[in-house]
Amino acid sequence: MLDRLSSSQEDLESEELREDAATAGCTRIGDCQDREIVTVTGTLRTVTQRPRAGVPALEAELFDGSAALDVVWLGRRSITGIEPGRKLIASGRIAMSRGRRVLFNPKYELRPLGRE
Repeated sequence: MLDRLSSSQEDLESEELREDAATAGCTRIGDCQDREIVTVTGTLRTVTQRPRAGVPALEAELFDGSAALDVVWLGRRSITGIEPGRKLIASGRIAMSRGRRVLFNPKYELRPLGRE
């Protein structure tokens, strides 16, 4: 109890996200290796539209409490429901780009808003 009182809000949220990933049976982002097929879950921190090689791309940062990865949908300018603060489950093959983990065009499932 004392640990929870002395922890920052960010630490508490990270702990909750790690527990959520374990409960959902997903791989922790921090444990993902290059070229591995994974299913991860977390909260979208940022969502931006950033062209890649002249092709429109929707890019989001997914955080699960252990690490972050970039989720990129090529050829998309927007996707309904993909917004900062939204929880989702994403599946695909991890790639490394500029030292960061990336999932290109993953299968995804939006998690319900609010308490589950």
